[in-house]
Amino acid sequence: MAIIFLFLVALLLPGVINRTRAVCSGRKGYRIFQPLMTVGVLLRKGSIYSAQATAITRLAPVVNLACIFGAALFVPMGRYGGVLHFSGDVVVFLFLMTLARVAMIWGAMDAGSSFQGMGATREMLFGALAEPAMLLLVATLVMITGYTSFSQIFAEFDNLTVNLLILSIVVGFGFYKLFICECGRVPFDDPRTHLELTMIHEVMILDLSGVDLAFVNIASWLKMAIFSMLIANALIPATQHGWLLVVLFTVVQLMVGILTGLGESFTARNRMNKNATYLATASAVGLLAFIVAMYLI
Repeated sequence: MAIIFLFLVALLLPGVINRTRAVCSGRKGYRIFQPLMTVGVLLRKGSIYSAQATAITRLAPVVNLACIFGAALFVPMGRYGGVLHFSGDVVVFLFLMTLARVAMIWGAMDAGSSFQGMGATREMLFGALAEPAMLLLVATLVMITGYTSFSQIFAEFDNLTVNLLILSIVVGFGFYKLFICECGRVPFDDPRTHLELTMIHEVMILDLSGVDLAFVNIASWLKMAIFSMLIANALIPATQHGWLLVVLFTVVQLMVGILTGLGESFTARNRMNKNATYLATASAVGLLAFIVAMYLI
């Protein structure tokens, strides 16, 4: 059940964000499923590679998608565990997310483009700065529940008490800041920009086309769904089940999409030197959650 819902979120969330942005700017906007149709067109096209590219460029999108898909299998939906779950699977989850990033960085540098090399260095820097926040948030959940599996953590994370409710809000907020960073949304990055010098994630895929670009887009949707599901798991009490759980998760996903769309409509992206500060605040949120958890147990 969890993986099916995650796939639905991956298909709908980009469309909800784009639709919200269109409404805020007074436009009709395109359909919710337009990104899916665009990927369908890309899947029917061939790929073009630069003369300097090696097999690494061809493998990077595949490895990236495979790692993100593998990480998605560990994400639960409340009491409904992920497809894969075992003690210590949070470590495998973090490893797969990092490996996906490394694959894209390696592929960008292999293309031999100065712009993609610039994007790869930025991705490596900001990825390293985002890791402490992710580790602290996961460590907080492990400390509170005593489990090292996402399925067990969120099956036992009952935030009905005031203290745990406050902690869950802090953890959810931390995951949302990571959602903005990891998925390249405003104010951290702007997926719609056409200025190569200001790109982070997008500049690494400038040389990709066809099926490779489709794989990267699908992986980005799955990553958005993963973090959105983690936010929902942190906020929704573990005691909920059945259709009520589905409704609550759906509401949280819509809230994430609408808030992201509103943020992209009414805020400008950060200057590049401000992104490090943004990630520092994400780590500060994770540290705050970790310290609060220490006093709660």
